[in-house]
Amino acid sequence: MIEILTPTELPRAKAAGALVASILQTMKSRSAVGTNLLDIDRWAAEMILDAGAQSCYVDYEPSFGRGPFGHYICTSVNDAVLHGLPHDYTLADGDLVSLDLAVLKDGLAADSAISFIVGDSRPPESVAMIDATERALAAGIAAAGPGARIGDISHAIGTVLSEAGYPINTEFGGHGIGSTMHQDPHVSNTGRPGRGYKLRPGLLLALEPWIMADTAELVIDDDGWTLRSATGCRTAHSEHTIAITDNGAEILTLPR
Repeated sequence: MIEILTPTELPRAKAAGALVASILQTMKSRSAVGTNLLDIDRWAAEMILDAGAQSCYVDYEPSFGRGPFGHYICTSVNDAVLHGLPHDYTLADGDLVSLDLAVLKDGLAADSAISFIVGDSRPPESVAMIDATERALAAGIAAAGPGARIGDISHAIGTVLSEAGYPINTEFGGHGIGSTMHQDPHVSNTGRPGRGYKLRPGLLLALEPWIMADTAELVIDDDGWTLRSATGCRTAHSEHTIAITDNGAEILTLPR
C-alpha cells in the first residue's frame, strides 16, 4: 500500500516525527560508558507512553523476525546494524551504537535512527562510517521532491556510500510510512535514477542508509532479531522520515 496524506493530516505526522527525534536525542544524551541497553529501552518506553503515543515495535511480528519484538527501541552495537534486540549489555568506551525508533501518535507513524560513539574514544573508522551514512541520507533527501522518482533517491544514497568505499546490502532499506510503520514503496540504498514510483506531495518516506565496513552480508543473531555483519566488522545506520511537499522534502524527525 502507498499512502498519500492530505494537508490536514501532515501536522499529525510532524508531531510524531518531533516525538521520535526528541526521544532519540534524549537516549543519546543518556547513553554513556556503563549504560545498560535495557535501561535505554525502559527510558524510551517511559517517554513514548508519557507522550500518549504507541510503540511500533512491541507487537511487531514480521516474517524476518522471531515472534513479537517485545521492546520499544532497537539497540544495535558495533557489529550489529539492524533490529538490535535490547538485552543485558553494558556499553563500553568506544562502542558504536545505533538506535532505531518508530512510534505511532494520533494515528500516524514516524521512524528515525542515529549512530554515535560512546565514551572518549573516537575510532577513526567508526567516525567515518557514521559520517558516510549521514552524508548519504542528506543526499537522498536532497534528491526527493515532486516529480522525482524512488530511483533518484536510491541512486543518490548509493553514490555516496559507494564513493566512500562501502559495500551496499539491498535486503533492507527505506520504505513508505504513514498510518503504519512499513509501507510501499521500498527505497533501496542503491539504484538507477529515473526509475520507480514517481513522488507525490503527501507521500511520507523513511530513508535509511546503513553500512557494514567490509561486507554486504548479514547474519542473524541467536535472538532471532538482531542482524550483524557476517565478518564481525563495525556498522552504522542513519534514518529520517521525510514528507514530500510541493517545495521538496521536509524532514519530520530533525532534532529541535
